[in-house]
Amino acid sequence: MTTKQTPKYYWEDFPVGHHLQRGGMPVSREAVLEFARQFDPQSFHVDEEVARHGLFGGLCASGWHTCALAMRMMCDAYLLESASLGSPGIDQLRWLKPVFPGDVLSLRMEVLEARPMASKPHVGLVKSRWEMRNQHGEPVLTMEGWGMFRRRGGASTPS
Repeated sequence: MTTKQTPKYYWEDFPVGHHLQRGGMPVSREAVLEFARQFDPQSFHVDEEVARHGLFGGLCASGWHTCALAMRMMCDAYLLESASLGSPGIDQLRWLKPVFPGDVLSLRMEVLEARPMASKPHVGLVKSRWEMRNQHGEPVLTMEGWGMFRRRGGASTPS
């Protein structure tokens, strides 16, 4: 989204219980190797022979790569069309199962909490839980964290 475009989603569009789903993100061998070589060059991410004899039984994506894929899916599902102001951080992150080349990932986001920011009432906070699953429906990642969004019309009082 460019700064000249009016956002489609504001804080008010993320009430508690709201959920979004995004699917169909394929994981390629080339992407696993490229990400790992640059950011997480542990042998089970970059060496297929070592990986085949290791704990995971084959080349697998870095957990950080899985997080980056989740971030891309969030951007495509809603962030790029939102009045997002970033995030103060992730409270919880779990890698539950390895992600392998050939996996196809889906992501589900659910809003757990939403409230205006006390120090900046024109900003709303949204606590979300994200769950990423592979093509077999198996959870591979869960995260919980906060996002900051502009409030519609620059609201200065809690709604």
